[in-house]
Order: sequence, then structure tokens, then C-alpha cells
Amino acid sequence: MDGSKLKIFIDFDGTITTEDVGDAIFRKFGDPIKTEAIINDLHNDRITSRQCWDLLCSSIEQIDENELNRFINSLSIDNSFHSFVNFCEDNKIDLFVLSDGFDYYIKKILERENLSHLKFFANILDVVNEKLIPKYPFYNPDYPTSANPKRDHIIDNSSDDDYTIYIGDGNSDKDAAQYCDYIFAKNGLLKFCERERISYYPFKNFDDVKTRIKELLSRKRLKKRHQAQIKRKHAYEAE
Repeated sequence: MDGSKLKIFIDFDGTITTEDVGDAIFRKFGDPIKTEAIINDLHNDRITSRQCWDLLCSSIEQIDENELNRFINSLSIDNSFHSFVNFCEDNKIDLFVLSDGFDYYIKKILERENLSHLKFFANILDVVNEKLIPKYPFYNPDYPTSANPKRDHIIDNSSDDDYTIYIGDGNSDKDAAQYCDYIFAKNGLLKFCERERISYYPFKNFDDVKTRIKELLSRKRLKKRHQAQIKRKHAYEAE
């Protein structure tokens, strides 16, 4: 299998990073009890992702940007991610980072890790007069489970000729993963796939993912997931 025919879409928070950076920021600088209640409302579908971020940002009345940056710099990524990126580049596999979080911390973490060349799509976060101001350039009201609908980026950055792979762990990955041929899942996404009877491959880190993708590349032909094909077809027709 030619690696250039593979398109890999990767969640950021809790997948590339070892914890959810967005959640960690609001637990650190906001009211932990209020933060937990807002996040629980999101996970129980009582509010949309965009409403969740708006509430969390407005819950922090004042933030020191230097302290915020120091905290972001203290958060780590999966220590096997660098090796995975190198593997994909060696095999001419396109990678796209899709996040329902914010560019503010994604840029800083990728730059710190010398991975700023990776293409990513995320919401925007500005710090203005010690306040957090969120913006949603990719918002699609038809897909409220994500303030940045990952499904749209998958459709825009792949074709019928490509074999699409999704790697994720949480709430904002549920819809997006269904548009891909092969799903690597853990935590909330894994439970969702089990509940909805969607085929997936469990993983703990990117070494697991790399090992499995090596197997896929060794095959002459990869079978596409039928339900994903149907969903992509409907999406193309709707555009």
C-alpha cells in the first residue's frame, strides 16, 4: 500500500498531549467546581461545545498571560509521538491535527516540540486585557458537538481515493471518527465506538498506532469502512 494514499487525522487534547490541555487550563485558573459542572454539562449533551468554551472563558475574570504560558509549557505530549511523526513523513503519509481546543496552546506546544510544521485546525483563543476571548472560525451549527467541526476538515482534506484514519480519545471525536475508514480509539471515543458498534482499534500510545499502520501498509489493498463511505458520500452531495 502506498503511504501517500493514507490521510491521518489526529485529535490533540488527550491524544497527542497526555492530558486535556483545555480542561487543565480552566481547572487551574478558574473555579474547579464550576469548571467541572460546565464540562459535565457538555459530556451529558446539555450544552454544545461552543457554549461550553464560552462559559469556561467567561468564568475566568482575570488571567496572567505569563502564568498561563508557564503552565502550558509544563504539560507534556505522548513520548512516542515524535517517532510516529517521523514514521509518517518517511512513508509520505499526510497528517492533520484536528482540535476542538484552541490554537493558543497548540501552537506553543508544537513549537516547543519542534513540530510547528504540522498542519492543524482549531478554535482561536486571544488574551486581551487579562481576559480569555474565544473565536470559532470553523463553526458549523449543523454539528454542535464540536465548536470546530472535525468532520468538515476530514471531508475537505481527503478524497474518495484516500484511505482515511482517525486517532482520538474523546467527546469531540465521536462524529468525526465516523467519516474515516479506520479508527484508533481510547477512553471516551472507545466507549462510544463500543456502544454504537463501530469497529475500532484500541491504543495506548503512538507506538501502538505505528505498529498497526505498518501492518496496513504491508497490504496490497485496504478495505474501506462501508458506513464511513456512505457518510462521506452524503457529505459530498450536500456541498
